[in-house]
Amino acid sequence: MGQHFLSDPNVAALIVGRAQFEPHDVVLEIGAGLGALTLPLAAKVKHVLAVEPDREIAAILGSELLAAGACNVTIIERDILRCDIEALAGRSGASLKVVGNLPFHISSQVLIRLIRFRGVIDAAFLMFQEEVAERLAAKPGSKTYGRLSVLIQYCARIYPLVSVAASAFFPKPKVDSQVVGIEFHHPVTFQATYESLLFQIVKAAFGKRRKTLKNALLGSNLGFGDKRVSAALELAGIDFQRRAETLSVKEFVTLSNLL
Repeated sequence: MGQHFLSDPNVAALIVGRAQFEPHDVVLEIGAGLGALTLPLAAKVKHVLAVEPDREIAAILGSELLAAGACNVTIIERDILRCDIEALAGRSGASLKVVGNLPFHISSQVLIRLIRFRGVIDAAFLMFQEEVAERLAAKPGSKTYGRLSVLIQYCARIYPLVSVAASAFFPKPKVDSQVVGIEFHHPVTFQATYESLLFQIVKAAFGKRRKTLKNALLGSNLGFGDKRVSAALELAGIDFQRRAETLSVKEFVTLSNLL
């Protein structure tokens, strides 16, 4: 299932320590696996909602928790992409903090889902491949700046938490990883009138990176005509020849609001 289990207890302790959890926190753990992070989390917070879709692994996790006497953990045998995060927060009676050693192949999907449900999430501490972590924090004009950079920087502060060598996992991945801290803004600094439209515009703009922003939007399925796109770009003060990777988050929000 694309999982690489954290096998170094020192790294797990470092992650939990640097995330500065409080005794009253309710933590949603994505991909609990064999409990490398679950156990130190359980010792520090009020409750852990441990999501693990693999039944056999979840059974082993349950045994580990029982042996450790960790009675403040609820195992949820479900794919995180199918979990109703809002309902989980509602049943917990508190905003969530999220921790996850994410399977590489769904890391982007998980991040977008957390952005969607950020109203019930205070912060997240997520393990990504180094190149993905760099992409999240990338600035306009760089090669790594893209859709995920804009979406997460629109609604959160991003910062590096812990660098993790490939040797800390089993099976050993081909690349090193980085845990990224994400603090969601409530409210965001530059508010989009229609966030769903903003996200669609960002997706369309980076879907055809080699084209100018104008041509990428006209070639998308958003249905904007030439006159409307041209007028919005002019009012936003965005040169018609610019490409998506040169626009700041604020410029994307301004363009979205005008459209």
